[in-house]
Amino acid sequence: MTDVRKGQAPGQISRAEFSERFQSSYRDPAFQAEKEALGRIEEIAWLAYKAERKSPVTRKAGPGFADPAYDLSVEWLAARDALAAAQARQADPASPSRVLMILGASRNDGSCPGEISKTFRLSRWMTEELEGQGIEVDTLDLSLMTSEVGRTIHPCKGCVCTAMPLCHWPCSCYPNHSLRQTGDWMNEIYPRWAAAHGVIIASPVYWYQSPSPLKLMIDRLVCADGGNPDPTSTHGKKAEEAKDIELAGWDYPQHLAGRVYGLMVHGDVAGADRTRRGLGDWLDWMGLIDAGPQALLDRYIGYWRPYATSHEDLDLDVAVQQEARNVALAVAHGVKALRAGTLPAVRPHLKRPRLK
Repeated sequence: MTDVRKGQAPGQISRAEFSERFQSSYRDPAFQAEKEALGRIEEIAWLAYKAERKSPVTRKAGPGFADPAYDLSVEWLAARDALAAAQARQADPASPSRVLMILGASRNDGSCPGEISKTFRLSRWMTEELEGQGIEVDTLDLSLMTSEVGRTIHPCKGCVCTAMPLCHWPCSCYPNHSLRQTGDWMNEIYPRWAAAHGVIIASPVYWYQSPSPLKLMIDRLVCADGGNPDPTSTHGKKAEEAKDIELAGWDYPQHLAGRVYGLMVHGDVAGADRTRRGLGDWLDWMGLIDAGPQALLDRYIGYWRPYATSHEDLDLDVAVQQEARNVALAVAHGVKALRAGTLPAVRPHLKRPRLK
């Protein structure tokens, strides 16, 4: 077994620092009437933190797990069950075809910008085409992280970099109640990916990169590519056990492979092409199948024009509007071919010599 390296984390914070961070959520003077109650709640939270009570409600894993007697989080089990149900619907030939439409922009008119995003408008045109082809559209608008209470995607903790079997499918890092890392949106998002036959990502470019909400989701989907569906095999987060399992031979299962995808990336100055390539490389790596050249679009809208007139520029760019519609039509065609069994016919099934 390889060594588990230690010495980076600084350890638990002091009681005073914990109080400062806890109370920072209640600066509104309206909370002062309940100051004593908040103090009692803070003390409960402090004790949970000190005891590292990550999953306060558990039950025995039961049959089907490597260690049936291991105590698993009931929240993780619920996420696992939802994921399995979504996958079963997706695999049912009688189920309607479904495309997951992901909006990667952070902007919407319910937040600080006070205006809708161009990404949203592009997604509406693509949705029209998909629905015209008889395909259900599930819209995942990641901008809700900036405008709704309780819409949080916590960052990936990099378990896979210690050993792939330590990265569980679905992710078991959250919720972590002792650290107040709760309300994680990914437990709802994982089943939406699993239920889809096709995926379209519509996104702007922020500083030559994907917007942060989109990148957070991408990182948290690492468990879909090689993740371990049985946390009892590593007894939670036992790094030593995970390393042993990986070194004994791990097959890196691709849990979302075989779905069709399309991309609509737009920018105003630079970075659209590299962002589109980066997203495509990621989806290819997970085993998804692109719907062809017309489904992989990067365009500049209002090139070097003022931000203030960007929607007017989109109004005038009828070509990019139609190209966005073509992305959807290409994905619709790919989904139909996939479900008819003809899409993979031109793709050889070759064993990967390097499984990572």
